[in-house]
Amino acid sequence: MSMSEIITLSLMLLLSIVSFVIAYFQLKEKGFLFHNSYIYASKEERNRMNKKPYFMQSALAFGAIGLIFLVLAAAIFTGWDWLFSVVLGLSFFLIVYAIVSSYYLEKRK
Repeated sequence: MSMSEIITLSLMLLLSIVSFVIAYFQLKEKGFLFHNSYIYASKEERNRMNKKPYFMQSALAFGAIGLIFLVLAAAIFTGWDWLFSVVLGLSFFLIVYAIVSSYYLEKRK
């Protein structure tokens, strides 16, 4: 394994851990809510809104991002090129999930 692969592997693992930690805090509804609807809402809207579904959506998104980085790290470590297909599938799932869940969250308002 070359030095560049080791650095890339370390970076992927670090990003995976950070993503999983953020997902955990979002799941526990602790800390800043990383959701566009919350970020762009006025102070009055933030106080009125039910944050639970937004925390859940953010937790699932960050969990999926963490899984993507973990699979990328595994692909780099093992050299199995087929894992990149898994990353593409997970990325596609994440995009579809973000669109569909955002639609349903907006529909609930």
